[in-house]
Amino acid sequence: MNAQQVALVQESFEKAATLGEQVADIFYAELFAIDPGLRAMFKGDMKQQKKKLLTTLALVVRSLHTPNKILKPVQELAIKHVDYGVLPEHYTLVGNALLRTLKKGLGAKYTDEVRDAWIEAFRTLARIMKDAAYGSAGVRGAA
Repeated sequence: MNAQQVALVQESFEKAATLGEQVADIFYAELFAIDPGLRAMFKGDMKQQKKKLLTTLALVVRSLHTPNKILKPVQELAIKHVDYGVLPEHYTLVGNALLRTLKKGLGAKYTDEVRDAWIEAFRTLARIMKDAAYGSAGVRGAA
């Protein structure tokens, strides 16, 4: 990601964050609309899950200019998600739900440039997470 993209993601996130928990509500509504079968993966308290989502998203977005600081926690999170049943193809669904969430949350402030910056940020994050969780062969522990 270049500096302009980092700035766009961070600025747009701060705008969306003013919606508070509504961001997580929109995200999960969008995710389950994309694939209703994913709802079964969330067995715990959704209120807690939504808080975790917002906290993690804030940490990642606010650290985009210093990605090495969050690399290890992001990799550990990815490995943990394998135990929850997350598959490589789920990352695309999550990315699409995130883009839909931003579009709804930001309204007219969701420009093509903002969308493209978020796509780049999410692709980078998803690649790091999938590499950590599944390795280059697509299976955790295989290499």
